[in-house]
Amino acid sequence: MTGPMTVSAAQREVCRRFSVDPQAPVPGTMVAVAPSRGRDELPLHALRHPPAGNGNGWFLWRGDEIPQDDDAFFVPSHVEHVADLAPDLLPYLALPPGWRVLLAPDYEDVWFDADILDV
Repeated sequence: MTGPMTVSAAQREVCRRFSVDPQAPVPGTMVAVAPSRGRDELPLHALRHPPAGNGNGWFLWRGDEIPQDDDAFFVPSHVEHVADLAPDLLPYLALPPGWRVLLAPDYEDVWFDADILDV
């Protein structure tokens, strides 16, 4: 594996707003995506656990809650596909582990959650 992805100006700005150092995912690592919802369903949720194995810690899902039905599972997808799966999340990808994001039209909620560091 190579080093982290290049941090975009938008990602630097998000990290600056929340007073954290950018920690961009490594190219080729995986995000976990719950595909059981429509691509455009809102809100978009994302959280970042500590990286493990080939995963960079990011989990993404759409809708009001984490899917709990039998078809609700997270599947791996390369981080490079986030541009297609959830383009609105791109500015937040350099947030370090422990951060959560909730996005909807004209709405942004970003916060640190220490509980997601203990996995």
